[in-house]
Amino acid sequence: MKTIGIIGGGQLGLMIAEQAAVLGHRSICLDPSADAPAFRVCDEHIVAAFDDATALEELCRRSDVVTYEFENVPGEVIIPLTEKYNIPQGYRPLYDSQDRVREKRNAAANGLRVPRFADVLGEESLRRGIAEVGYPCVFKTRTLGYDGHGQVVLRGEEDIAKTQPYWQTPAILEQFVPFDYEASIVMVCDGERIIHFPVGQNIHRDGILDLSIVPAPRMSDAVRNEMVRSSEEFMRRCGYTGILAIEYFVRGDEIYFNEMAPRPHNSGHYTIEGCDTNQFRELCRYLTGEELHEPHLVAPTVMKNILGEDLAEAERIAVETGGGTDSRSSRPEPGTYVHIYGKSVSKPKRKMGHITYVGMDMAEYDRLWRDRFVK
Repeated sequence: MKTIGIIGGGQLGLMIAEQAAVLGHRSICLDPSADAPAFRVCDEHIVAAFDDATALEELCRRSDVVTYEFENVPGEVIIPLTEKYNIPQGYRPLYDSQDRVREKRNAAANGLRVPRFADVLGEESLRRGIAEVGYPCVFKTRTLGYDGHGQVVLRGEEDIAKTQPYWQTPAILEQFVPFDYEASIVMVCDGERIIHFPVGQNIHRDGILDLSIVPAPRMSDAVRNEMVRSSEEFMRRCGYTGILAIEYFVRGDEIYFNEMAPRPHNSGHYTIEGCDTNQFRELCRYLTGEELHEPHLVAPTVMKNILGEDLAEAERIAVETGGGTDSRSSRPEPGTYVHIYGKSVSKPKRKMGHITYVGMDMAEYDRLWRDRFVK
């Protein structure tokens, strides 16, 4: 038995701790919120800010191995810890993913196709970037933006004023890729072997993931194989180990890197019931030095993200189907599995849970479930 330290106690920390227990390990989480979801299931917890060096050191001392579910841990705090304690993913994948300009440069340098982009700060450099990248384009803050925050789509001169609140903030301007659909892949590498979960197609609403459909219904075998090959090659070239998720734009047979995350990913939540192993369990296996298991899809699966506006409906569905996280659906296939994260405050656009429909394709989801949720 080992103790896994987790920096972050949100829903990802919750699901890491759950899978650590399945494998017979203990967990300890650090989070600034006294009611963080992971605290309900981990063996110990520390309430402290992510930049509290003393608390982070205490977490590391009490753990055999440490990971993170929150990628914006300040570098000046985490780098010294990677030199003293067992944090096997290290700081490099965090560093590469924390700045969008650095992330794009790294992706391009290591074999992935990226949209045209420009580093911008203020109106003057923004206009130079537009001349270089062209319309339409997407303005994004370089750091901390997520789920559509700090992003503006520019289709013409009239949209430039929308970026004014961010003119004092370092940003990136990216070519808008007229993609056919978005897709993502989750991989785990132990230093020698890389396993990957089935590629899913993702549908976003207002910049936030709404649905993941697996297998990706619009993707050809050739594109799927190329995405797997290039993603694994990228991971090896970068020297990353542990877990890595990469999101792509797909246009025809072209694959464009969008962004990456060195942690479990929202689009991989379907793996808990949709595969014979899952992203959280394989991360724990990597952390504890166990052999990785190659995942296989149980059946076609749809994962629905539950935001605050849909929480009450998701709770009703859990009662109706017996598909809560601590039980298995009593209904015939498709199985319905409702995960409610237990966050104390619910509000629109906040991720409050997810529902996994196993044995279901997109057409059946549209027919049976779409109208249950806010559109």
